[in-house]
Amino acid sequence: MIHLLTNSVKIYREEWKVRFLYYFWRQNFFYMSKVKQRYWRKLKHRYKLTIFNELTYEEVLHFRLSPLQVLTALSTLAVVLVTLTIILISFTNLREFIPGYPSDETRRLITQNALRIDSLMDEVQKKDNFFRSIQAIITDNMDTTSRNMTPEAVENYDTIRLGMSDSESDFRTVIEERERFNLSLGNASVDENDFYHFYAPVEGVVTNRFDAATRHYGIDVVTKPNSNVFSILDGVVIFTDWTQKTGFVIQVQHAGNLVSIYKHNSVLLKKQGDFVRAGEAIAVVGNTGEETTGPHLHFELWQSGKALDPESLVKFK
Repeated sequence: MIHLLTNSVKIYREEWKVRFLYYFWRQNFFYMSKVKQRYWRKLKHRYKLTIFNELTYEEVLHFRLSPLQVLTALSTLAVVLVTLTIILISFTNLREFIPGYPSDETRRLITQNALRIDSLMDEVQKKDNFFRSIQAIITDNMDTTSRNMTPEAVENYDTIRLGMSDSESDFRTVIEERERFNLSLGNASVDENDFYHFYAPVEGVVTNRFDAATRHYGIDVVTKPNSNVFSILDGVVIFTDWTQKTGFVIQVQHAGNLVSIYKHNSVLLKKQGDFVRAGEAIAVVGNTGEETTGPHLHFELWQSGKALDPESLVKFK
């Protein structure tokens, strides 16, 4: 009996606690609702703003506004001002007055300098490749790996034309097929000290002779445009490349540490590593490169790193 009474008292206490919490929450809810309603009424309540004449106290102008209307008007004005400011800064020169923002002239100079640096780096790379090729020729230490450069990889200068027209492509195909199996008409000597059986690379007039004092280590031979350029002796093509100053260049390694160099060609008919016979067509006379004023062949002979006078060894007429 005592146990049942104890349980009843506990249940009665818990029930009163629940009722008290419910009553407290209800009173707090109604209080907060009244506060919100009172605050909202204050925002919507209208006030009269009147402007009087200071001397006559005559009413000049009056407004009836509520705090909610004032807040709405100020918010709208702020949004409009921010929008106009962004538009003015984005589409006018006012943005240049922002600290750290570059002007149009500064941005133009930055872009121009970036392009110049890129061009200079490209030119330096071309010069380095050219000098390495010349050094390899002089030291007789040629690298037989392919270093061919297509004309599309260089800039367009007044003295060269990038790309190839249909007529040029057909002409090159005809030349390649016709000269592919062209063999020597004479026998070239393989003796290091015998240079009396050279095959003339072209037939023409020598306009600029060999002059080591001015570092002109070859001769310039003017001949008919699109004439074939022939290998002077049997040998292996060790270098085919395009340079800024001398255009398309082909070099052939012969017996006796002899290297022949042919410059300013319009078309190269052989690739690096090809074996050629004396008198076999290896290129076509052209006018490529900066150091040229007309179709001609610049021809050089080197032996063991020493430049030789081609006219003393080869007849060009």
